Amino acid sequence: MFVCVLTIVCLFSATVFAVGAEPVDFQRDVAPIFQQRCLSCHNDRDQRGGLSLQSAEMARNGGESGTVIEPGDEASSYLLESLVPSDGNAEMPKGASPLDANEIDIIRRWIAEGAVWPNELVLDPPVLWSLQPIVRPAVPWDITETEGFPIRNQIDAFVAHRHREAGLQAAPPADRRTLIRRLYLDITGLPPSPATVEAFVADTEPSAYERLVDELLSSPHYGERWGRYWLDLARYADSEGYLGDALRPHAWVYREWVIDAINRDQPFDQFTLEQLAGDLLEHPTLEQKVATGFHRNTLRNTEAGVDLELYRTKEIIDRVNTTGMVWLGLTLGCAECHDHKNDPISQTEFYRLYAFFNNADEVGVAVTRPWETAEYEQGMRVWRPVWDELVAKLQRFEKHDLSDAQSETISESLAGSSEPFDWKTIVEFYRTKEPGWEEVRAEIDAHLKQKPAAPRTRARAFAERTKDRRETFVHIRGIYTRQGDKVDPGTPVILPPLTTRSGGADRLDLARWLFCEDNPLTARVAVNRIWQHLFGQGLVATPNDFGNQGARPTHPQLLDWLATEYRRSGWSRKAMIRLIVTSSAYRLSSAANAVLSQEHVGNQLLWRQNSYRVSAEIVRDLHLTASGLLDRTIGRRGVRPPLPAFVTEVGRSVQWPVSQGGEQYRRGLYIFFKRTVPYPMLMTFDAPDSTISCSRRERTNTPLQALTLMNDPVFHECAQSLGRAVHQQHPNDLSAAICDIFLRCLARLPTEQERKVLDMAYQDVLRIRETEGQPADQGEAPEVAALITVARIVMNLDEFITRD
Repeated sequence: MFVCVLTIVCLFSATVFAVGAEPVDFQRDVAPIFQQRCLSCHNDRDQRGGLSLQSAEMARNGGESGTVIEPGDEASSYLLESLVPSDGNAEMPKGASPLDANEIDIIRRWIAEGAVWPNELVLDPPVLWSLQPIVRPAVPWDITETEGFPIRNQIDAFVAHRHREAGLQAAPPADRRTLIRRLYLDITGLPPSPATVEAFVADTEPSAYERLVDELLSSPHYGERWGRYWLDLARYADSEGYLGDALRPHAWVYREWVIDAINRDQPFDQFTLEQLAGDLLEHPTLEQKVATGFHRNTLRNTEAGVDLELYRTKEIIDRVNTTGMVWLGLTLGCAECHDHKNDPISQTEFYRLYAFFNNADEVGVAVTRPWETAEYEQGMRVWRPVWDELVAKLQRFEKHDLSDAQSETISESLAGSSEPFDWKTIVEFYRTKEPGWEEVRAEIDAHLKQKPAAPRTRARAFAERTKDRRETFVHIRGIYTRQGDKVDPGTPVILPPLTTRSGGADRLDLARWLFCEDNPLTARVAVNRIWQHLFGQGLVATPNDFGNQGARPTHPQLLDWLATEYRRSGWSRKAMIRLIVTSSAYRLSSAANAVLSQEHVGNQLLWRQNSYRVSAEIVRDLHLTASGLLDRTIGRRGVRPPLPAFVTEVGRSVQWPVSQGGEQYRRGLYIFFKRTVPYPMLMTFDAPDSTISCSRRERTNTPLQALTLMNDPVFHECAQSLGRAVHQQHPNDLSAAICDIFLRCLARLPTEQERKVLDMAYQDVLRIRETEGQPADQGEAPEVAALITVARIVMNLDEFITRD
């Protein structure tokens, strides 16, 4: 079949050529085809299959399959053979649409005419889309509004334009109950209260939605929700990692800084600068030093006998990789041992970036938060009176004269001896034998151990080494003991040049370079992540890879417009979120069948919203909020909810002092994260392990998740609390109780069918309690136990842990 097709093409083209077709000019006709369709893979750097088509010499050398061009003999030229499609597919370009018939004919004629290629003409490979300069595109305002999809802002114009190109119809808007729950989960990570839902549904003012958005962006819980995203990127944890996995008792200071910075909408450029180089600012504040904890979140091996220099280099390599992924969307780690195989990053350039961090020493910074001082003073107010009372008891013993029994015993122990003795010592010794003295002393010792410790918090931070500075060398094949060429701090040549201050380049120069006007990556990567958090997937589906192996943007013009808008707004994260969530695109229904006749089953072009399970911490937060147990305290130390004994017995002894009182009901964000023994519920729902930076969490669907929701003691306790609360509020009205549970959990009322099913479940539990004597919840009244069962059923619905 292939031979026939090739023969037909050759015969047809030969006929055309024979009647006097204009000769092919390589630079005019062939070079553009090579540049657009071939050079992204077959260039001097990458040479896929060993072939480069960048110069005449390299093209003549051929590749792993041998010679690919036989001048004057198109039938024997493998290059032409690989381009001709068969059954609609061609071997090359790999993974892309075949060349059209005219392009193939041009290459065939060029070969037939002798494959003339001037030696001095070297082709430039195409510039990767993400490395092209950002130009603010024109908004396609000429788009016509469709029913249910009003053009509210520029985002809608771009999205609607793609709908029109693809012949797609947008889904209808989500109903107001779904919309308010979506907004609450996306912006604060907490569900709305029933009263808030009803008020929003009843509010018919045109500005009601925008007012709700502003209210949520002003909530302190906004910083918690969006801070969690950043902590994933920062690979935050409360322990060192590796086998020793020593605790980092004050890691929470950095987490608290992140939450506060996001709540006050610190511009993203300043937010970045302080984390990469806060210590290098002129007269840095304490908070700016704390911010440099971003790169102190790397794993650290504290085992005895380890090669300290080896693990120091591992930490720096992680810092380079993380910086590249978080701000540039590049997989720099692929260039640690050799030149990057896919992207134009050399190994030398990797170690130039390494040099920025090679002289950043790690230090501790004394930090005392006002709430720590308040806690200490409150603890002392409770501790001091008991201490004073015990000391008074002791003093009464010490001031008391010797009893007759003691005096008599002392006299007998002296038997007319002529030896000198220390009367004071003897009296003090026998005084301790006074009945009750040892008990008082034991009480004092025990109470002394309970004395509140004064705050001694020390945040992890950076300080640039000024003396005995380290030199940086390329690590040959990635082995730190095999030193190659010496390098100075620098950035990849494919990106804008680095501007440095006097004294040589440092981390502050690097941080500023990330936000220079000519850098095309930082803004694109940043807005793509914001979009991802609000739609479940970014405009670029690979948020950590904007290179050749990454996905291309589904809406390139929208991405670039958002990137320029982020800069224009002064890098305001809140402004960007507000812009996106007030668009019609964000407000669409997420139902896959929202448009019955839609042939486009995927959603890359955003004809509807996306529906997906909430993240691990939010699964817990939903339960705690609906049950009324949630402790909404912001920031502070990590907490330790109860853990099963078998978890703490894994490996080395795990100290897990369970938090008391309301602390154990704080948000999942604050659960103490020990890398070797992470909180099981979080890992079940795909929380990252914090060993490396995480730009996008996986969303699995496993039986273990369903079993956890049903059997985890915390979730069972939440159902108990919810069942008791609704029974107390609606003791004689089952229908009202069921409606209340639905509103608290799902922000909507049950359907008639759902009400009947839950009513039957309620009656079943009552019957079991009355006839079989099997308590559904030990010690609960039958009606309360039945409502607890109803609450458990609703809390185990997929809808409860799904963001629609």
